[in-house]
Amino acid sequence: MNIIQWVRSILFSAQATVMLPVIGLIYAPWAMVSKRGAYAGCHAYAGWVVWTAGWMVNMRCEVRGTPPSGECLVASKHQSFLDILMIFHALPLAKFIMKNQLRWAPVLGQYARKMEMVFVDRGKRGSAISKMVREVEAGRREPGQIVIYPQGTRSAPGAKMPYKVGTAILYQQLGQPCIPVATNAGVFWPRRGLYRRPGVVVVEFLEPIPPGLDRASFLAILEQQIEEASARLLEETGSAHLYESN
Repeated sequence: MNIIQWVRSILFSAQATVMLPVIGLIYAPWAMVSKRGAYAGCHAYAGWVVWTAGWMVNMRCEVRGTPPSGECLVASKHQSFLDILMIFHALPLAKFIMKNQLRWAPVLGQYARKMEMVFVDRGKRGSAISKMVREVEAGRREPGQIVIYPQGTRSAPGAKMPYKVGTAILYQQLGQPCIPVATNAGVFWPRRGLYRRPGVVVVEFLEPIPPGLDRASFLAILEQQIEEASARLLEETGSAHLYESN
């Protein structure tokens, strides 16, 4: 780790933090009255971070595969805040499942409500998803791409963590294709610390898993696709040996 990259990393992190409320306020008049405005504001911020990462810390962001544009479930490996931004930026109508407490959070809650994110209380995700499906079918809600993290939390590159059955339940409940997503983002933007490593950050949309599989078969295929692709992306960084103990 060299001192110049450290300085660049700190400056990058600082401006990304400052620009979140700045862009939020710039788009607020449009976002408060329009779902398109809310999505435009969030896409603008995600795009800003991706763009500045390239020239400020030499961290080039690359999306591989074909991001879906229709109604589907997107199940992604989650290693970093950056993979969230890259996925959101790549999808036209990404919808995240969020804790109900965030519904009334300043700025964030207003944007999330306008974008029709799925708010859930603890233990009541099933009913919230059922309500969303009914509203889409009735034409009261625009269909989109529901993003979920099947391991439930961020994981370090190379780490082995179980895939939770809740993803399979959601897959069966929606009756839609599932698009697995792999990434190596954690190598360059780690969970802790300000240092940002130069290199190519990849988010890769993999082959869709068709609807109709039983839970066990779905989870097995999902885990195999994501883990194999994420391991390949980790190898591409030349840093796989640093994570072998995980």
